[in-house]
Amino acid sequence: MRIYRHYETLPDQARGAAIAIGNFDGVHKGHCQVINEAGLIARDAGIPWAVLTFEPHPRSVFQPGGEPFRLTPFRAKARALEALGVEVMIVQKFNRAFSQSPAEDFVKTVLADGFGAKHVVAGYDFVFGHGRKGNCELLLSLGQKLGFGFTAISAVESPDGFVYSSTRIRQCLETGDPRGAAEILGRPYVIEGRVAHGEKRGRTIGFPTANIHLGTLLRPRRGIYAVRARIEGDTPGQWVKGVANIGTRPTVNGVGDLLEVYLFDFDAEIYRSRLSVELIAFIRDEVKFESVEAMRREIVNDVTKAKAILQSE
Repeated sequence: MRIYRHYETLPDQARGAAIAIGNFDGVHKGHCQVINEAGLIARDAGIPWAVLTFEPHPRSVFQPGGEPFRLTPFRAKARALEALGVEVMIVQKFNRAFSQSPAEDFVKTVLADGFGAKHVVAGYDFVFGHGRKGNCELLLSLGQKLGFGFTAISAVESPDGFVYSSTRIRQCLETGDPRGAAEILGRPYVIEGRVAHGEKRGRTIGFPTANIHLGTLLRPRRGIYAVRARIEGDTPGQWVKGVANIGTRPTVNGVGDLLEVYLFDFDAEIYRSRLSVELIAFIRDEVKFESVEAMRREIVNDVTKAKAILQSE
């Protein structure tokens, strides 16, 4: 997959594409319906299959002081799109100036002139442009004038009748339901980041951890999880089982949310490596223990429970 950051300088081989448009935070089953529809159109027409997305996420521009909410950082989003087979990823820089552009200008300047789009695909609720005045109806009508086709994808529902959405994924994670999030995503929810130095307290009680700062990522429910982890660069599918804590570490007066992962039967040095951690199941809430020894005893129980969960998966 080729990645471009400027629509003004797209090479000829990336122009004239079938383009799926959206933020695609999570790249969940609903998003995949939009993206794959563009792929079907591209294959039938013999044109490039492209995705147009926006960075940073518009919500972080309009609510810069808001709570962390992001499900999928840029690198993870790019990998998910590549896994679907997308050939071209176009990253539009989103800032206040861009948000002030009239919707009609976006369609003509970016989609028609910049991309030379042959077909555009978006979700039924996609809105864009100044005042969010652009919508699917506008894309359809302007596409007919400017020479590209348009397809709107209806809401994608689960067998139980709920709509697959990023909002619902966030709700699942915030309530400690990673299996519910996985059902919407079509895969386990992953937190990834570079392993940072911690205070190495885990080593003193027999449970050394790899620590990842959450940054702008959504905060799942604080507590203990059964997890699987993989080091970037390892063989695909080479996941190591483990148990993790997401939280502030109140027993040792920790500051700030952190993901701490204890990997079973693993002793390699992975500081500064990038680690992907799948949340498989929630075990218990984070609590403040009366002593480090009491915490150690509970971690032993957590490890036993996590191993049983992961064995049954």
